[in-house]
Amino acid sequence: MVTKEMYDKELQGQYGQFRFLVSMNSRKWGLKLMNGLVRLTKGQKIKEVQNATHFVPSNHTTGHRIRTRVFRPKGATETLPAMLYFHGGGYMMGIPEMANVFYADILKRRKVAIFSPDYRLSQKDPFPAGFNDCYDVLLWMRDNANELNIDPDKIIIAGHSAGGGMTAAITLKARDTKDVKPAFQMPIYPMLDHRMITESSKMQGSTMWDANINARAWGLYLRNVKGQVPAYASPALNEDYSDFPPTISFVGDLEPFYDENVAYIEALQKASVPVKFKVFKGGYHGFEVGSPTAGISKKANQFQLDAFEAFYDQYIK
Repeated sequence: MVTKEMYDKELQGQYGQFRFLVSMNSRKWGLKLMNGLVRLTKGQKIKEVQNATHFVPSNHTTGHRIRTRVFRPKGATETLPAMLYFHGGGYMMGIPEMANVFYADILKRRKVAIFSPDYRLSQKDPFPAGFNDCYDVLLWMRDNANELNIDPDKIIIAGHSAGGGMTAAITLKARDTKDVKPAFQMPIYPMLDHRMITESSKMQGSTMWDANINARAWGLYLRNVKGQVPAYASPALNEDYSDFPPTISFVGDLEPFYDENVAYIEALQKASVPVKFKVFKGGYHGFEVGSPTAGISKKANQFQLDAFEAFYDQYIK
């Protein structure tokens, strides 16, 4: 059982409000309300950046088009490396605009074109709908690289939380199919394991995310899966980590995804995959977003941006 006092001192002040969010999002009406509020930011632009929206045709669902936000450095006309980014929200809520601050921070560090799909969510469309949307956008980027003015051999895959799990899943399929060879991946505190068999996955009392909402999210996402759950749905099921791209990740030690994140990183390291990884003691799930002015949050943001910059210089340049 996690208590308020276990968190970093600067994070304790928002414990109550984020526990309320956990309670609300565990209910059908609360989840619907949160999705409605989040979607009010649809189309929101980032200042001093080129903003665009593309509608990518689905390869799996006739007539379906995937709204995809695209952000580039202001004034950039040259061919750029690309980042395919997936937003968080437990696969059941969220839109690309949720991560506008992250995009802006990335674009301040290095020149890259960021593509973020508004993939289908599990409340209405469970796995594999959202997964298919994300992979379709990856293939669209590859196949239309000239028109999009991006380098198809310099694609980064990234995401936070469920978006981190999607990152691991899309990277896994790209490795299996060899459709695309990512330069590196950034699955940040990813949602990886539907089995909830680790100690941290059973965490109660944790803020922002706990075992109850975790079980609800996985139940929604996998409700149409019959028989064995595929690793593309629950990436922790993968047992072969050979030929994975270099990987950046971090996680707080007081959140449900802690154990599965550590296990994922250890599996990559065992397969000799270059890794930059850090554990932040006293951190809740998504603490750097929920409490951005806290010292621990500033350190976490600095870590992911510095790691991105280092891997960009090593694997992109």
